[in-house]
Amino acid sequence: MVASADMSHLNKLLAQADKLNDEPHLRDLRITLEEFQSFAELRKKLQPFSLALFSYGKVNGLLTRKDFQRAASHVCGIDLTNNVVEIIFHLFDTNRDGSLSLDEFVRVLHRRERDIAHPVESGLMGFLSCCGNCSYNNSASTT
Repeated sequence: MVASADMSHLNKLLAQADKLNDEPHLRDLRITLEEFQSFAELRKKLQPFSLALFSYGKVNGLLTRKDFQRAASHVCGIDLTNNVVEIIFHLFDTNRDGSLSLDEFVRVLHRRERDIAHPVESGLMGFLSCCGNCSYNNSASTT
Protein backbone atom coordinates (compact mmCIF):
# COMPACT_ATOMS: atom_id res chain seq x y z
CA MET A 1 0.00 0.00 0.00
CA VAL A 2 2.72 2.45 0.95
CA ALA A 3 4.61 1.77 -2.29
CA SER A 4 1.60 3.07 -4.22
CA ALA A 5 1.50 6.39 -2.41
CA ASP A 6 1.87 9.78 -4.03
CA MET A 7 5.63 10.32 -4.37
CA SER A 8 5.45 13.49 -2.26
CA HIS A 9 4.18 11.38 0.67
CA LEU A 10 6.23 8.23 0.14
CA ASN A 11 9.08 9.03 2.55
CA LYS A 12 6.65 9.98 5.30
CA LEU A 13 4.67 6.74 4.88
CA LEU A 14 7.82 4.60 4.74
CA ALA A 15 8.98 6.25 7.96
CA GLN A 16 5.63 5.35 9.53
CA ALA A 17 6.01 1.74 8.36
CA ASP A 18 9.51 1.63 9.88
CA LYS A 19 8.05 2.81 13.22
CA LEU A 20 5.77 -0.24 13.47
CA ASN A 21 8.53 -2.00 15.44
CA ASP A 22 8.79 0.94 17.86
CA GLU A 23 5.18 0.53 19.00
CA PRO A 24 4.81 -2.27 21.60
CA HIS A 25 1.18 -2.98 20.61
CA LEU A 26 2.10 -3.19 16.89
CA ARG A 27 5.52 -4.85 17.04
CA ASP A 28 4.23 -8.43 17.10
CA LEU A 29 1.08 -7.78 15.08
CA ARG A 30 0.77 -10.07 12.07
CA ILE A 31 -1.77 -10.06 9.27
CA THR A 32 -3.17 -13.44 8.28
CA LEU A 33 -3.87 -14.50 4.72
CA GLU A 34 -7.61 -14.14 5.39
CA GLU A 35 -7.15 -10.58 6.71
CA PHE A 36 -5.05 -9.70 3.67
CA GLN A 37 -7.70 -11.15 1.36
CA SER A 38 -10.46 -9.17 3.09
CA PHE A 39 -8.55 -5.95 2.61
CA ALA A 40 -7.82 -6.86 -1.02
CA GLU A 41 -11.57 -7.44 -1.50
CA LEU A 42 -12.28 -4.02 0.02
CA ARG A 43 -9.97 -2.42 -2.54
CA LYS A 44 -12.18 -3.88 -5.28
CA LYS A 45 -15.10 -1.93 -3.78
CA LEU A 46 -13.14 1.26 -3.39
CA GLN A 47 -15.61 3.65 -4.97
CA PRO A 48 -18.53 3.01 -2.60
CA PHE A 49 -16.15 2.64 0.34
CA SER A 50 -14.38 5.95 -0.29
CA LEU A 51 -17.74 7.69 -0.80
CA ALA A 52 -18.92 6.35 2.57
CA LEU A 53 -15.70 7.44 4.26
CA PHE A 54 -15.80 10.95 2.84
CA SER A 55 -19.52 11.33 3.53
CA TYR A 56 -19.10 10.38 7.15
CA GLY A 57 -15.95 12.47 7.51
CA LYS A 58 -17.69 15.59 6.21
CA VAL A 59 -20.60 15.16 8.63
CA ASN A 60 -18.65 14.22 11.73
CA GLY A 61 -15.26 15.75 10.95
CA LEU A 62 -13.41 12.69 12.26
CA LEU A 63 -13.16 9.08 11.18
CA THR A 64 -12.38 6.71 14.03
CA ARG A 65 -11.29 3.08 13.82
CA LYS A 66 -14.81 1.86 14.61
CA ASP A 67 -16.30 4.16 11.94
CA PHE A 68 -13.79 2.81 9.42
CA GLN A 69 -14.73 -0.78 10.25
CA ARG A 70 -18.43 0.07 10.19
CA ALA A 71 -18.14 1.65 6.73
CA ALA A 72 -16.33 -1.41 5.37
CA SER A 73 -18.90 -3.75 6.87
CA HIS A 74 -22.12 -1.85 6.16
CA VAL A 75 -21.29 -0.43 2.73
CA CYS A 76 -19.07 -3.18 1.31
CA GLY A 77 -19.99 -6.24 3.35
CA ILE A 78 -16.36 -6.75 4.41
CA ASP A 79 -15.31 -7.28 8.01
CA LEU A 80 -11.89 -5.82 8.76
CA THR A 81 -10.15 -7.07 11.87
CA ASN A 82 -8.73 -4.79 14.53
CA ASN A 83 -5.21 -5.80 13.40
CA VAL A 84 -5.75 -4.51 9.85
CA VAL A 85 -7.36 -1.30 11.09
CA GLU A 86 -4.54 -0.69 13.59
CA ILE A 87 -1.93 -0.88 10.84
CA ILE A 88 -3.95 1.34 8.50
CA PHE A 89 -4.35 3.97 11.21
CA HIS A 90 -0.68 3.75 12.17
CA LEU A 91 0.31 4.49 8.57
CA PHE A 92 -2.29 7.09 7.65
CA ASP A 93 -3.13 8.93 10.88
CA THR A 94 -0.31 11.33 10.20
CA ASN A 95 -0.97 13.77 13.04
CA ARG A 96 -1.74 11.00 15.59
CA ASP A 97 -5.12 12.46 16.57
CA GLY A 98 -6.92 9.12 16.32
CA SER A 99 -8.62 9.94 13.01
CA LEU A 100 -7.64 8.89 9.52
CA SER A 101 -6.07 11.04 6.82
CA LEU A 102 -8.76 10.12 4.30
CA ASP A 103 -7.40 12.01 1.31
CA GLU A 104 -4.06 10.24 1.32
CA PHE A 105 -5.47 6.84 2.26
CA VAL A 106 -8.03 6.81 -0.56
CA ARG A 107 -5.53 8.32 -3.04
CA VAL A 108 -3.08 5.49 -2.28
CA LEU A 109 -5.74 2.83 -2.80
CA HIS A 110 -6.98 4.41 -6.04
CA ARG A 111 -3.44 4.59 -7.37
CA ARG A 112 -2.76 0.97 -6.37
CA GLU A 113 -5.89 -0.27 -8.13
CA ARG A 114 -5.05 1.77 -11.24
CA ASP A 115 -1.53 0.34 -11.26
CA ILE A 116 -2.87 -3.20 -10.97
CA ALA A 117 -5.39 -2.62 -13.76
CA HIS A 118 -2.82 -0.94 -16.05
CA PRO A 119 0.60 -2.56 -15.67
CA VAL A 120 3.61 -0.38 -16.40
CA GLU A 121 5.11 -0.79 -19.84
CA SER A 122 8.77 -1.70 -19.99
CA GLY A 123 11.51 -0.97 -22.48
CA LEU A 124 11.54 1.97 -24.87
CA MET A 125 7.73 2.33 -24.99
CA GLY A 126 7.55 2.44 -21.20
CA PHE A 127 10.27 5.08 -21.08
CA LEU A 128 8.55 7.24 -23.72
CA SER A 129 5.20 6.87 -21.98
CA CYS A 130 6.76 7.91 -18.68
CA CYS A 131 8.39 10.97 -20.30
CA GLY A 132 5.07 11.94 -21.87
CA ASN A 133 3.22 11.63 -18.56
CA CYS A 134 5.86 13.65 -16.72
CA SER A 135 5.82 16.48 -19.26
CA TYR A 136 2.01 16.54 -19.27
CA ASN A 137 1.85 16.62 -15.46
CA ASN A 138 4.46 19.38 -15.27
CA SER A 139 2.70 21.52 -17.86
CA ALA A 140 -0.69 20.94 -16.19
CA SER A 141 0.64 21.96 -12.78
CA THR A 142 2.09 25.23 -14.08
CA THR A 143 -1.16 26.43 -15.64
